[in-house]
Amino acid sequence: MLWQALTAARDLGRLHEIASILIRHGFGDMVRRMGLANVLETAGRALHWSEPGELAQLETHARVRRALEEMGPTFVKLGQILATRVDLFDPEWIVEFSKLQDSTPPSPYPEIHRQLTEDLGAPPEEVFTAFDPDPLAAGSIAQVHRARLEDGSEVVVKVRRPGVRTVVEADLRWLSKLAEVLETGNSELSHFHWQEVVGQFTQSLRRELDFGAECRNAERIAANFEGYSDSAFSPQSPHQPHDHAAEALATGQSFASSIIVIPKVYWRWTSERVCVQEYINGIPGRDLAAVDRAGLDRKVLARRGVAAVIKMITIDGFFHADPHPGNVFYLSGNRIAFIDFGMVGRLTEDRRHQLILLLLGLVEQEAPRVTDVLLGWTGDDEVNEKRLTAEIQTFVDQYVGVPLKQIKLGDMLADLVGILRGHRLHLPSDLALFFKAFISLEGMGRELDPNLDIAGEALPLLGDALRAHYAPSVVTKRGLRVASDLTSLVADLPRDLSKLVRAARQGKLDLHIELAQLKYLGDQLGGAANRLVIGIVVAAIIVGSSIIMMVSGGPTLLGLPLFGLIGYLCATVGGVWLMLSISRSNKADRQKKP
Repeated sequence: MLWQALTAARDLGRLHEIASILIRHGFGDMVRRMGLANVLETAGRALHWSEPGELAQLETHARVRRALEEMGPTFVKLGQILATRVDLFDPEWIVEFSKLQDSTPPSPYPEIHRQLTEDLGAPPEEVFTAFDPDPLAAGSIAQVHRARLEDGSEVVVKVRRPGVRTVVEADLRWLSKLAEVLETGNSELSHFHWQEVVGQFTQSLRRELDFGAECRNAERIAANFEGYSDSAFSPQSPHQPHDHAAEALATGQSFASSIIVIPKVYWRWTSERVCVQEYINGIPGRDLAAVDRAGLDRKVLARRGVAAVIKMITIDGFFHADPHPGNVFYLSGNRIAFIDFGMVGRLTEDRRHQLILLLLGLVEQEAPRVTDVLLGWTGDDEVNEKRLTAEIQTFVDQYVGVPLKQIKLGDMLADLVGILRGHRLHLPSDLALFFKAFISLEGMGRELDPNLDIAGEALPLLGDALRAHYAPSVVTKRGLRVASDLTSLVADLPRDLSKLVRAARQGKLDLHIELAQLKYLGDQLGGAANRLVIGIVVAAIIVGSSIIMMVSGGPTLLGLPLFGLIGYLCATVGGVWLMLSISRSNKADRQKKP
Protein backbone atom coordinates (compact mmCIF):
# COMPACT_ATOMS: atom_id res chain seq x y z
CA MET A 1 0.00 0.00 0.00
CA LEU A 2 2.84 2.39 0.89
CA TRP A 3 4.59 1.58 -2.39
CA GLN A 4 1.41 2.30 -4.36
CA ALA A 5 1.04 5.61 -2.55
CA LEU A 6 4.64 6.59 -3.32
CA THR A 7 4.20 5.56 -6.97
CA ALA A 8 1.02 7.61 -7.25
CA ALA A 9 2.75 10.63 -5.72
CA ARG A 10 5.67 10.31 -8.13
CA ASP A 11 3.37 10.12 -11.15
CA LEU A 12 0.79 12.60 -9.84
CA GLY A 13 1.16 15.18 -12.59
CA ARG A 14 0.98 12.57 -15.33
CA LEU A 15 -2.01 10.86 -13.70
CA HIS A 16 -3.91 14.16 -13.57
CA GLU A 17 -3.25 14.76 -17.25
CA ILE A 18 -4.33 11.25 -18.26
CA ALA A 19 -7.44 11.29 -16.05
CA SER A 20 -8.53 14.64 -17.49
CA ILE A 21 -8.17 13.32 -21.06
CA LEU A 22 -10.15 10.16 -20.27
CA ILE A 23 -12.98 12.16 -18.68
CA ARG A 24 -13.06 14.55 -21.62
CA HIS A 25 -13.50 11.62 -24.01
CA GLY A 26 -16.31 10.00 -22.05
CA PHE A 27 -14.39 7.46 -19.95
CA GLY A 28 -15.00 9.03 -16.53
CA ASP A 29 -16.37 5.79 -15.09
CA MET A 30 -13.03 4.13 -15.85
CA VAL A 31 -11.24 6.89 -13.91
CA ARG A 32 -13.47 6.29 -10.88
CA ARG A 33 -13.04 2.50 -10.94
CA MET A 34 -9.26 2.85 -11.11
CA GLY A 35 -9.31 5.02 -7.99
CA LEU A 36 -7.59 7.90 -9.79
CA ALA A 37 -10.31 10.35 -8.77
CA ASN A 38 -9.72 9.71 -5.06
CA VAL A 39 -5.93 9.95 -5.40
CA LEU A 40 -6.05 13.20 -7.37
CA GLU A 41 -8.75 14.87 -5.28
CA THR A 42 -6.88 13.96 -2.08
CA ALA A 43 -3.83 15.65 -3.58
CA GLY A 44 -5.87 18.77 -4.27
CA ARG A 45 -6.18 18.19 -8.04
CA ALA A 46 -9.67 19.08 -9.26
CA LEU A 47 -11.21 17.01 -12.04
CA HIS A 48 -13.83 18.43 -14.39
CA TRP A 49 -16.36 15.69 -15.04
CA SER A 50 -18.35 17.33 -17.82
CA GLU A 51 -18.08 15.71 -21.26
CA PRO A 52 -18.04 17.86 -24.43
CA GLY A 53 -21.07 17.23 -26.62
CA GLU A 54 -19.06 16.62 -29.80
CA LEU A 55 -16.98 13.84 -28.27
CA ALA A 56 -20.02 12.23 -26.67
CA GLN A 57 -21.50 11.83 -30.17
CA LEU A 58 -18.52 9.86 -31.49
CA GLU A 59 -18.32 6.08 -31.66
CA THR A 60 -16.30 4.38 -28.93
CA HIS A 61 -13.41 3.42 -31.23
CA ALA A 62 -13.05 7.03 -32.45
CA ARG A 63 -13.05 8.37 -28.87
CA VAL A 64 -10.41 5.82 -27.86
CA ARG A 65 -8.18 6.84 -30.78
CA ARG A 66 -8.49 10.54 -29.96
CA ALA A 67 -7.73 9.88 -26.30
CA LEU A 68 -4.61 7.90 -27.24
CA GLU A 69 -3.42 10.79 -29.44
CA GLU A 70 -3.86 13.32 -26.65
CA MET A 71 -2.18 11.14 -24.02
CA GLY A 72 1.10 11.25 -25.88
CA PRO A 73 3.89 9.10 -27.35
CA THR A 74 3.54 5.97 -25.22
CA PHE A 75 -0.14 5.71 -26.00
CA VAL A 76 0.37 6.37 -29.71
CA LYS A 77 2.78 3.42 -29.67
CA LEU A 78 0.14 1.40 -27.83
CA GLY A 79 -2.38 2.21 -30.56
CA GLN A 80 0.07 1.03 -33.19
CA ILE A 81 0.41 -2.29 -31.33
CA LEU A 82 -3.38 -2.53 -31.08
CA ALA A 83 -3.52 -2.08 -34.87
CA THR A 84 -1.69 -5.43 -35.15
CA ARG A 85 -4.36 -7.27 -33.15
CA VAL A 86 -6.71 -7.98 -36.02
CA ASP A 87 -7.89 -11.02 -34.05
CA LEU A 88 -9.26 -8.89 -31.20
CA PHE A 89 -10.64 -5.77 -32.84
CA ASP A 90 -13.21 -5.30 -35.58
CA PRO A 91 -12.06 -3.61 -38.82
CA GLU A 92 -13.36 -0.19 -37.75
CA TRP A 93 -11.12 -0.34 -34.66
CA ILE A 94 -8.10 -1.36 -36.75
CA VAL A 95 -8.78 1.54 -39.15
CA GLU A 96 -8.87 4.01 -36.24
CA PHE A 97 -5.68 2.65 -34.67
CA SER A 98 -3.93 2.75 -38.05
CA LYS A 99 -4.55 6.51 -38.19
CA LEU A 100 -2.19 7.05 -35.26
CA GLN A 101 1.04 8.55 -36.58
CA ASP A 102 4.29 8.45 -34.64
CA SER A 103 5.36 12.00 -35.48
CA THR A 104 6.18 14.67 -32.90
CA PRO A 105 8.22 17.90 -32.86
CA PRO A 106 11.98 17.28 -32.48
CA SER A 107 13.74 17.74 -29.16
CA PRO A 108 15.83 20.92 -28.77
CA TYR A 109 19.25 20.38 -30.35
CA PRO A 110 21.24 21.43 -27.22
CA GLU A 111 19.66 18.50 -25.32
CA ILE A 112 20.42 16.12 -28.20
CA HIS A 113 23.98 17.46 -28.46
CA ARG A 114 24.59 16.93 -24.74
CA GLN A 115 23.33 13.35 -24.80
CA LEU A 116 25.24 12.51 -28.00
CA THR A 117 28.43 13.79 -26.42
CA GLU A 118 27.90 11.45 -23.47
CA ASP A 119 27.17 8.41 -25.65
CA LEU A 120 29.80 8.99 -28.37
CA GLY A 121 32.54 10.02 -25.94
CA ALA A 122 33.07 13.28 -27.86
CA PRO A 123 30.92 16.02 -29.44
CA PRO A 124 29.27 14.88 -32.68
CA GLU A 125 31.14 17.51 -34.71
CA GLU A 126 34.41 15.80 -33.65
CA VAL A 127 33.18 12.25 -34.33
CA PHE A 128 31.69 13.03 -37.75
CA THR A 129 33.11 15.16 -40.52
CA ALA A 130 29.57 16.50 -41.04
CA PHE A 131 26.50 16.40 -38.80
CA ASP A 132 23.14 17.98 -39.63
CA PRO A 133 21.48 19.42 -36.48
CA ASP A 134 18.12 19.47 -38.25
CA PRO A 135 16.61 15.97 -38.02
CA LEU A 136 15.47 14.00 -41.05
CA ALA A 137 12.55 12.65 -39.02
CA ALA A 138 11.30 12.79 -35.44
CA GLY A 139 9.16 10.22 -33.64
CA SER A 140 7.94 9.75 -30.10
CA ILE A 141 10.96 7.67 -29.04
CA ALA A 142 13.78 9.02 -31.20
CA GLN A 143 14.83 11.37 -33.94
CA VAL A 144 17.19 10.80 -36.87
CA HIS A 145 20.02 13.04 -38.08
CA ARG A 146 22.15 12.73 -41.17
CA ALA A 147 25.96 12.66 -40.85
CA ARG A 148 29.16 11.71 -42.68
CA LEU A 149 32.08 9.59 -41.45
CA GLU A 150 35.77 10.30 -41.98
CA ASP A 151 35.93 7.78 -44.84
CA GLY A 152 33.13 9.64 -46.62
CA SER A 153 30.37 7.14 -45.81
CA GLU A 154 26.93 8.71 -45.48
CA VAL A 155 25.17 7.59 -42.30
CA VAL A 156 22.09 8.29 -40.21
CA VAL A 157 22.36 8.83 -36.47
CA LYS A 158 19.29 7.72 -34.52
CA VAL A 159 19.13 9.36 -31.09
CA ARG A 160 16.78 8.44 -28.27
CA ARG A 161 14.93 11.44 -26.87
CA PRO A 162 16.42 12.62 -23.55
CA GLY A 163 14.31 11.55 -20.57
CA VAL A 164 11.91 9.45 -22.62
CA ARG A 165 12.51 6.26 -20.60
CA THR A 166 11.29 7.90 -17.38
CA VAL A 167 8.07 9.01 -19.05
CA VAL A 168 7.56 5.61 -20.69
CA GLU A 169 8.04 3.67 -17.45
CA ALA A 170 5.52 5.92 -15.65
CA ASP A 171 2.99 5.35 -18.43
CA LEU A 172 3.60 1.60 -18.40
CA ARG A 173 2.90 1.44 -14.65
CA TRP A 174 -0.40 3.21 -15.22
CA LEU A 175 -1.27 1.08 -18.26
CA SER A 176 -0.82 -2.11 -16.25
CA LYS A 177 -3.41 -0.91 -13.75
CA LEU A 178 -5.72 0.27 -16.54
CA ALA A 179 -5.57 -3.15 -18.26
CA GLU A 180 -6.57 -4.86 -15.02
CA VAL A 181 -9.59 -2.56 -14.60
CA LEU A 182 -10.70 -2.93 -18.23
CA GLU A 183 -10.49 -6.71 -18.17
CA THR A 184 -12.27 -7.22 -14.84
CA GLY A 185 -14.94 -4.59 -15.42
CA ASN A 186 -18.28 -4.97 -17.16
CA SER A 187 -17.76 -2.26 -19.75
CA GLU A 188 -18.04 -2.68 -23.51
CA LEU A 189 -14.23 -2.87 -23.65
CA SER A 190 -13.76 -5.72 -21.15
CA HIS A 191 -13.43 -8.64 -23.61
CA PHE A 192 -10.33 -7.48 -25.48
CA HIS A 193 -7.69 -9.36 -23.41
CA TRP A 194 -6.17 -6.08 -22.26
CA GLN A 195 -3.63 -7.56 -19.86
CA GLU A 196 -2.16 -9.73 -22.62
CA VAL A 197 -2.11 -6.78 -25.04
CA VAL A 198 -0.42 -4.48 -22.51
CA GLY A 199 2.10 -7.21 -21.67
CA GLN A 200 2.96 -7.58 -25.37
CA PHE A 201 3.18 -3.80 -25.70
CA THR A 202 5.42 -3.44 -22.65
CA GLN A 203 7.92 -5.97 -24.00
CA SER A 204 7.85 -4.41 -27.47
CA LEU A 205 8.32 -0.84 -26.23
CA ARG A 206 11.17 -1.70 -23.86
CA ARG A 207 12.95 -3.49 -26.70
CA GLU A 208 12.36 -0.47 -28.92
CA LEU A 209 14.03 1.77 -26.34
CA ASP A 210 17.24 -0.26 -26.73
CA PHE A 211 18.81 0.71 -30.08
CA GLY A 212 21.48 -1.93 -29.63
CA ALA A 213 18.76 -4.61 -29.76
CA GLU A 214 17.28 -2.97 -32.87
CA CYS A 215 20.64 -3.09 -34.62
CA ARG A 216 21.10 -6.73 -33.67
CA ASN A 217 17.71 -7.42 -35.24
CA ALA A 218 18.86 -5.68 -38.43
CA GLU A 219 22.05 -7.72 -38.62
CA ARG A 220 20.23 -10.97 -38.01
CA ILE A 221 17.79 -10.30 -40.85
CA ALA A 222 20.63 -9.10 -43.09
CA ALA A 223 22.60 -12.27 -42.40
CA ASN A 224 19.58 -14.36 -43.39
CA PHE A 225 19.54 -12.58 -46.76
CA GLU A 226 23.27 -12.90 -47.44
CA GLY A 227 23.68 -14.37 -50.94
CA TYR A 228 19.91 -14.22 -51.52
CA SER A 229 18.66 -13.70 -55.08
CA ASP A 230 15.55 -14.41 -57.14
CA SER A 231 16.73 -17.98 -57.65
CA ALA A 232 18.22 -18.40 -54.18
CA PHE A 233 15.04 -19.06 -52.23
CA SER A 234 16.48 -22.34 -51.03
CA PRO A 235 14.96 -23.63 -47.80
CA GLN A 236 16.92 -26.83 -48.18
CA SER A 237 20.04 -24.88 -47.22
CA PRO A 238 18.97 -22.71 -44.30
CA HIS A 239 21.21 -19.82 -43.31
CA GLN A 240 22.96 -19.58 -39.98
CA PRO A 241 22.27 -15.98 -39.02
CA HIS A 242 24.27 -15.86 -35.83
CA ASP A 243 27.43 -17.19 -37.50
CA HIS A 244 27.16 -14.71 -40.37
CA ALA A 245 26.51 -11.82 -38.03
CA ALA A 246 29.53 -12.64 -35.88
CA GLU A 247 31.78 -13.02 -38.92
CA ALA A 248 30.62 -9.76 -40.48
CA LEU A 249 30.95 -7.92 -37.19
CA ALA A 250 34.52 -9.15 -36.86
CA THR A 251 35.48 -8.20 -40.41
CA GLY A 252 33.45 -4.98 -40.62
CA GLN A 253 31.72 -6.14 -43.79
CA SER A 254 28.36 -4.76 -44.86
CA PHE A 255 25.38 -7.02 -45.30
CA ALA A 256 23.73 -6.91 -48.73
CA SER A 257 22.32 -9.36 -51.22
CA SER A 258 21.80 -8.81 -54.90
CA ILE A 259 18.19 -7.68 -54.41
CA ILE A 260 17.53 -7.14 -50.66
CA VAL A 261 19.50 -4.43 -48.84
CA ILE A 262 19.71 -3.94 -45.06
CA PRO A 263 21.63 -0.88 -43.81
CA LYS A 264 25.04 -1.58 -42.31
CA VAL A 265 25.46 -0.96 -38.57
CA TYR A 266 28.49 0.97 -37.30
CA TRP A 267 28.94 -0.63 -33.89
CA ARG A 268 31.79 1.66 -32.88
CA TRP A 269 29.26 4.43 -32.18
CA THR A 270 26.17 2.34 -31.41
CA SER A 271 24.80 1.89 -27.89
CA GLU A 272 21.48 1.72 -26.04
CA ARG A 273 20.59 5.38 -26.73
CA VAL A 274 22.17 5.96 -30.14
CA CYS A 275 22.75 3.93 -33.28
CA VAL A 276 24.68 4.79 -36.44
CA GLN A 277 23.63 3.06 -39.65
CA GLU A 278 24.29 3.31 -43.35
CA TYR A 279 22.24 6.00 -45.11
CA ILE A 280 19.87 4.47 -47.69
CA ASN A 281 19.68 6.76 -50.70
CA GLY A 282 16.59 5.35 -52.38
CA ILE A 283 13.01 6.09 -53.34
CA PRO A 284 10.59 6.03 -50.38
CA GLY A 285 7.96 3.32 -50.62
CA ARG A 286 5.15 5.88 -50.69
CA ASP A 287 6.51 7.73 -53.76
CA LEU A 288 5.28 5.49 -56.58
CA ALA A 289 5.53 8.33 -59.10
CA ALA A 290 9.27 8.51 -58.44
CA VAL A 291 9.46 4.73 -58.98
CA ASP A 292 8.04 5.21 -62.45
CA ARG A 293 10.31 8.18 -63.23
CA ALA A 294 13.34 6.12 -62.22
CA GLY A 295 12.34 3.38 -64.67
CA LEU A 296 11.97 0.69 -62.00
CA ASP A 297 9.71 -2.29 -62.69
CA ARG A 298 6.78 -2.23 -60.28
CA LYS A 299 5.87 -5.87 -60.95
CA VAL A 300 9.39 -7.06 -60.16
CA LEU A 301 9.47 -4.98 -56.98
CA ALA A 302 6.11 -6.38 -55.83
CA ARG A 303 7.13 -9.97 -56.55
CA ARG A 304 10.49 -9.59 -54.80
CA GLY A 305 8.90 -7.95 -51.76
CA VAL A 306 6.40 -10.77 -51.39
CA ALA A 307 9.07 -13.45 -51.75
CA ALA A 308 11.37 -11.71 -49.24
CA VAL A 309 8.71 -11.41 -46.54
CA ILE A 310 7.50 -15.00 -47.05
CA LYS A 311 11.10 -16.16 -46.71
CA MET A 312 11.51 -14.22 -43.45
CA ILE A 313 8.33 -15.76 -42.05
CA THR A 314 8.42 -19.37 -43.24
CA ILE A 315 12.15 -20.09 -43.46
CA ASP A 316 13.93 -17.76 -41.02
CA GLY A 317 11.20 -17.42 -38.37
CA PHE A 318 12.42 -13.87 -37.76
CA PHE A 319 10.70 -11.14 -39.73
CA HIS A 320 10.16 -7.41 -40.09
CA ALA A 321 6.79 -6.99 -38.36
CA ASP A 322 5.94 -3.59 -39.85
CA PRO A 323 6.68 -3.66 -43.61
CA HIS A 324 4.66 -0.55 -44.48
CA PRO A 325 5.80 1.90 -47.21
CA GLY A 326 7.52 4.17 -44.69
CA ASN A 327 9.98 1.40 -43.82
CA VAL A 328 10.78 0.41 -47.42
CA PHE A 329 12.99 2.06 -50.06
CA TYR A 330 13.38 1.12 -53.72
CA LEU A 331 16.87 1.18 -55.23
CA SER A 332 18.35 0.95 -58.71
CA GLY A 333 18.27 -2.50 -60.25
CA ASN A 334 14.82 -3.11 -58.70
CA ARG A 335 16.40 -3.73 -55.32
CA ILE A 336 14.48 -3.32 -52.05
CA ALA A 337 15.85 -1.88 -48.80
CA PHE A 338 14.19 -2.42 -45.40
CA ILE A 339 14.79 -0.07 -42.46
CA ASP A 340 13.62 0.30 -38.84
CA PHE A 341 13.81 -3.07 -37.09
CA GLY A 342 12.42 -1.97 -33.73
CA MET A 343 9.38 -4.24 -34.20
CA VAL A 344 10.18 -7.78 -35.31
CA GLY A 345 8.30 -11.06 -35.12
CA ARG A 346 9.67 -14.38 -33.94
CA LEU A 347 8.22 -17.77 -34.87
CA THR A 348 9.31 -21.17 -33.62
CA GLU A 349 9.86 -24.04 -36.04
CA ASP A 350 6.55 -25.64 -35.05
CA ARG A 351 4.69 -22.34 -35.50
CA ARG A 352 6.22 -21.82 -38.95
CA HIS A 353 5.10 -25.29 -39.98
CA GLN A 354 1.55 -24.51 -38.78
CA LEU A 355 1.53 -21.28 -40.76
CA ILE A 356 2.70 -23.06 -43.91
CA LEU A 357 -0.13 -25.58 -43.52
CA LEU A 358 -2.63 -22.78 -42.95
CA LEU A 359 -1.56 -20.77 -45.99
CA LEU A 360 -1.45 -23.86 -48.20
CA GLY A 361 -4.88 -24.85 -46.95
CA LEU A 362 -6.26 -21.43 -47.90
CA VAL A 363 -4.61 -21.35 -51.32
CA GLU A 364 -5.57 -24.93 -52.16
CA GLN A 365 -9.07 -24.64 -50.55
CA GLU A 366 -8.53 -27.46 -48.06
CA ALA A 367 -10.93 -26.63 -45.20
CA PRO A 368 -9.95 -29.56 -42.88
CA ARG A 369 -6.31 -28.45 -42.90
CA VAL A 370 -7.29 -24.86 -42.07
CA THR A 371 -9.65 -26.00 -39.31
CA ASP A 372 -7.05 -28.26 -37.68
CA VAL A 373 -4.52 -25.44 -37.51
CA LEU A 374 -7.00 -22.92 -36.09
CA LEU A 375 -8.33 -25.32 -33.47
CA GLY A 376 -4.76 -26.00 -32.40
CA TRP A 377 -4.21 -22.27 -31.92
CA THR A 378 -7.32 -21.73 -29.79
CA GLY A 379 -5.73 -23.68 -26.94
CA ASP A 380 -7.97 -23.98 -23.90
CA ASP A 381 -10.47 -21.38 -25.10
CA GLU A 382 -14.05 -22.59 -25.07
CA VAL A 383 -15.21 -23.05 -28.63
CA ASN A 384 -18.15 -24.61 -30.42
CA GLU A 385 -16.00 -26.83 -32.61
CA LYS A 386 -18.81 -28.01 -34.90
CA ARG A 387 -20.00 -24.49 -35.59
CA LEU A 388 -16.45 -23.20 -36.16
CA THR A 389 -15.68 -26.07 -38.55
CA ALA A 390 -18.89 -25.44 -40.50
CA GLU A 391 -18.13 -21.72 -40.84
CA ILE A 392 -14.58 -22.39 -42.03
CA GLN A 393 -15.83 -24.99 -44.52
CA THR A 394 -18.35 -22.49 -45.91
CA PHE A 395 -15.68 -19.80 -46.03
CA VAL A 396 -13.19 -21.98 -47.95
CA ASP A 397 -15.86 -23.38 -50.29
CA GLN A 398 -16.52 -19.94 -51.76
CA TYR A 399 -13.01 -19.99 -53.26
CA VAL A 400 -13.28 -23.45 -54.87
CA GLY A 401 -12.69 -23.10 -58.60
CA VAL A 402 -11.52 -19.49 -58.32
CA PRO A 403 -8.26 -18.90 -60.27
CA LEU A 404 -5.25 -18.23 -58.04
CA LYS A 405 -4.66 -14.79 -59.55
CA GLN A 406 -8.12 -13.72 -58.38
CA ILE A 407 -7.53 -14.79 -54.78
CA LYS A 408 -6.47 -12.02 -52.40
CA LEU A 409 -4.63 -13.96 -49.73
CA GLY A 410 -4.46 -10.99 -47.35
CA ASP A 411 -8.23 -10.51 -47.57
CA MET A 412 -8.71 -14.23 -46.95
CA LEU A 413 -6.61 -14.02 -43.79
CA ALA A 414 -8.53 -10.95 -42.63
CA ASP A 415 -11.87 -12.74 -43.17
CA LEU A 416 -10.56 -15.83 -41.42
CA VAL A 417 -9.52 -13.78 -38.39
CA GLY A 418 -13.01 -12.26 -38.47
CA ILE A 419 -14.47 -15.76 -38.00
CA LEU A 420 -12.23 -16.30 -34.96
CA ARG A 421 -13.24 -12.92 -33.60
CA GLY A 422 -16.91 -13.90 -33.98
CA HIS A 423 -16.22 -16.87 -31.69
CA ARG A 424 -14.39 -14.64 -29.18
CA LEU A 425 -11.16 -16.54 -29.92
CA HIS A 426 -7.84 -14.76 -30.08
CA LEU A 427 -4.46 -15.54 -31.58
CA PRO A 428 -1.20 -15.98 -29.68
CA SER A 429 0.75 -12.70 -29.70
CA ASP A 430 3.46 -14.01 -32.06
CA LEU A 431 0.82 -14.81 -34.67
CA ALA A 432 -0.87 -11.43 -34.31
CA LEU A 433 2.28 -9.77 -35.68
CA PHE A 434 2.37 -12.24 -38.57
CA PHE A 435 -1.23 -11.55 -39.62
CA LYS A 436 -0.71 -7.79 -39.50
CA ALA A 437 2.58 -8.02 -41.43
CA PHE A 438 1.09 -10.25 -44.13
CA ILE A 439 -2.00 -8.11 -44.61
CA SER A 440 0.18 -4.98 -44.82
CA LEU A 441 2.44 -6.77 -47.30
CA GLU A 442 -0.38 -7.55 -49.70
CA GLY A 443 -1.67 -3.97 -49.49
CA MET A 444 1.74 -2.57 -50.36
CA GLY A 445 2.28 -5.16 -53.10
CA ARG A 446 -1.02 -4.31 -54.79
CA GLU A 447 -0.16 -0.60 -54.67
CA LEU A 448 2.91 -1.46 -56.75
CA ASP A 449 1.09 -3.92 -59.01
CA PRO A 450 -2.74 -3.96 -58.90
CA ASN A 451 -2.66 -7.32 -60.72
CA LEU A 452 -0.28 -8.93 -58.25
CA ASP A 453 -1.02 -12.67 -57.96
CA ILE A 454 0.13 -13.05 -54.37
CA ALA A 455 -1.41 -16.51 -54.01
CA GLY A 456 0.31 -17.69 -57.19
CA GLU A 457 3.62 -16.20 -56.00
CA ALA A 458 3.25 -17.71 -52.55
CA LEU A 459 2.22 -21.24 -53.56
CA PRO A 460 5.59 -22.50 -54.89
CA LEU A 461 7.44 -20.80 -52.02
CA LEU A 462 5.15 -22.45 -49.46
CA GLY A 463 5.53 -25.78 -51.22
CA ASP A 464 9.33 -25.45 -51.07
CA ALA A 465 9.14 -24.57 -47.38
CA LEU A 466 6.88 -27.56 -46.66
CA ARG A 467 9.21 -29.94 -48.53
CA ALA A 468 12.15 -28.47 -46.62
CA HIS A 469 10.35 -29.32 -43.36
CA TYR A 470 10.41 -32.98 -44.37
CA ALA A 471 13.84 -32.98 -46.02
CA PRO A 472 16.00 -35.94 -44.86
CA SER A 473 18.59 -33.73 -43.19
CA VAL A 474 15.92 -31.76 -41.29
CA VAL A 475 14.00 -34.90 -40.27
CA THR A 476 17.27 -36.48 -39.11
CA LYS A 477 18.07 -33.41 -37.04
CA ARG A 478 14.64 -33.48 -35.40
CA GLY A 479 14.97 -37.20 -34.81
CA LEU A 480 18.32 -36.71 -33.08
CA ARG A 481 16.78 -34.01 -30.91
CA VAL A 482 13.91 -36.30 -29.92
CA ALA A 483 16.34 -39.18 -29.29
CA SER A 484 18.42 -36.91 -27.05
CA ASP A 485 15.34 -35.90 -25.04
CA LEU A 486 14.24 -39.55 -24.78
CA THR A 487 17.71 -40.62 -23.64
CA SER A 488 17.69 -37.96 -20.92
CA LEU A 489 14.24 -39.10 -19.81
CA VAL A 490 15.29 -42.76 -19.62
CA ALA A 491 18.51 -41.84 -17.81
CA ASP A 492 16.59 -39.89 -15.20
CA LEU A 493 13.89 -42.54 -14.80
CA PRO A 494 15.64 -44.70 -12.11
CA ARG A 495 16.36 -41.66 -9.96
CA ASP A 496 12.78 -40.36 -10.35
CA LEU A 497 11.33 -43.79 -9.48
CA SER A 498 13.60 -43.97 -6.44
CA LYS A 499 12.31 -40.60 -5.22
CA LEU A 500 8.74 -41.76 -5.80
CA VAL A 501 9.17 -45.01 -3.83
CA ARG A 502 10.98 -43.17 -0.99
CA ALA A 503 8.15 -40.65 -0.73
CA ALA A 504 5.58 -43.46 -0.65
CA ARG A 505 7.44 -45.30 2.14
CA GLN A 506 7.64 -42.13 4.22
CA GLY A 507 3.95 -41.38 3.72
CA LYS A 508 4.74 -38.18 1.84
CA LEU A 509 3.26 -39.20 -1.50
CA ASP A 510 0.50 -36.78 -2.49
CA LEU A 511 -1.77 -37.34 -5.48
CA HIS A 512 -3.64 -34.32 -6.79
CA ILE A 513 -6.51 -35.34 -9.06
CA GLU A 514 -9.13 -32.83 -10.11
CA LEU A 515 -12.17 -33.97 -12.06
CA ALA A 516 -14.57 -31.27 -13.16
CA GLN A 517 -17.67 -33.41 -12.68
CA LEU A 518 -16.62 -34.58 -9.21
CA LYS A 519 -15.88 -31.01 -8.19
CA TYR A 520 -19.29 -29.93 -9.45
CA LEU A 521 -20.94 -32.80 -7.57
CA GLY A 522 -19.05 -31.86 -4.40
CA ASP A 523 -20.18 -28.26 -4.70
CA GLN A 524 -23.77 -29.41 -5.18
CA LEU A 525 -23.63 -31.70 -2.14
CA GLY A 526 -22.04 -28.94 -0.07
CA GLY A 527 -24.77 -26.49 -1.06
CA ALA A 528 -27.51 -29.05 -0.35
CA ALA A 529 -26.04 -29.82 3.09
CA ASN A 530 -25.94 -26.12 3.94
CA ARG A 531 -29.59 -25.68 2.91
CA LEU A 532 -30.56 -28.76 4.92
CA VAL A 533 -28.89 -27.36 8.03
CA ILE A 534 -30.63 -24.01 7.55
CA GLY A 535 -33.95 -25.83 7.11
CA ILE A 536 -33.45 -27.78 10.34
CA VAL A 537 -32.51 -24.58 12.21
CA VAL A 538 -35.61 -22.80 10.84
CA ALA A 539 -37.82 -25.72 11.89
CA ALA A 540 -36.26 -25.71 15.36
CA ILE A 541 -36.88 -21.96 15.69
CA ILE A 542 -40.52 -22.42 14.68
CA VAL A 543 -41.01 -25.22 17.23
CA GLY A 544 -39.24 -23.24 19.97
CA SER A 545 -41.22 -20.08 19.19
CA SER A 546 -44.49 -22.03 19.28
CA ILE A 547 -43.65 -23.33 22.77
CA ILE A 548 -42.80 -19.79 23.92
CA MET A 549 -46.14 -18.54 22.59
CA MET A 550 -47.91 -21.01 24.92
CA VAL A 551 -46.05 -19.81 28.03
CA SER A 552 -47.50 -16.89 29.97
CA GLY A 553 -45.38 -14.14 31.47
CA GLY A 554 -42.45 -12.23 30.09
CA PRO A 555 -42.43 -9.16 27.80
CA THR A 556 -45.19 -8.88 25.22
CA LEU A 557 -45.86 -7.01 21.95
CA LEU A 558 -49.43 -6.53 20.73
CA GLY A 559 -50.50 -8.89 23.49
CA LEU A 560 -48.22 -11.69 22.28
CA PRO A 561 -44.94 -12.93 23.79
CA LEU A 562 -42.08 -10.80 22.36
CA PHE A 563 -39.50 -13.61 22.14
CA GLY A 564 -41.97 -15.82 20.33
CA LEU A 565 -42.59 -13.09 17.74
CA ILE A 566 -38.81 -12.57 17.30
CA GLY A 567 -38.42 -16.32 16.76
CA TYR A 568 -41.15 -16.35 14.08
CA LEU A 569 -39.50 -13.33 12.38
CA CYS A 570 -36.10 -15.10 12.29
CA ALA A 571 -37.76 -18.25 10.94
CA THR A 572 -39.48 -16.22 8.21
CA VAL A 573 -36.19 -14.60 7.13
CA GLY A 574 -34.45 -17.98 7.13
CA GLY A 575 -37.27 -19.55 5.11
CA VAL A 576 -37.20 -16.78 2.49
CA TRP A 577 -33.40 -17.08 2.18
CA LEU A 578 -33.77 -20.86 1.82
CA MET A 579 -36.33 -20.56 -1.00
CA LEU A 580 -34.22 -17.96 -2.84
CA SER A 581 -31.13 -20.16 -2.52
CA ILE A 582 -32.99 -23.16 -3.94
CA SER A 583 -34.33 -21.03 -6.80
CA ARG A 584 -30.85 -19.71 -7.67
CA SER A 585 -29.37 -23.19 -7.57
CA ASN A 586 -32.03 -24.56 -9.92
CA LYS A 587 -31.48 -21.66 -12.31
CA ALA A 588 -27.71 -22.23 -12.34
CA ASP A 589 -28.24 -25.94 -13.05
CA ARG A 590 -30.48 -25.15 -16.02
CA GLN A 591 -27.90 -22.72 -17.46
CA LYS A 592 -25.10 -25.33 -17.21
CA LYS A 593 -27.03 -27.91 -19.20
CA PRO A 594 -25.87 -28.17 -22.86
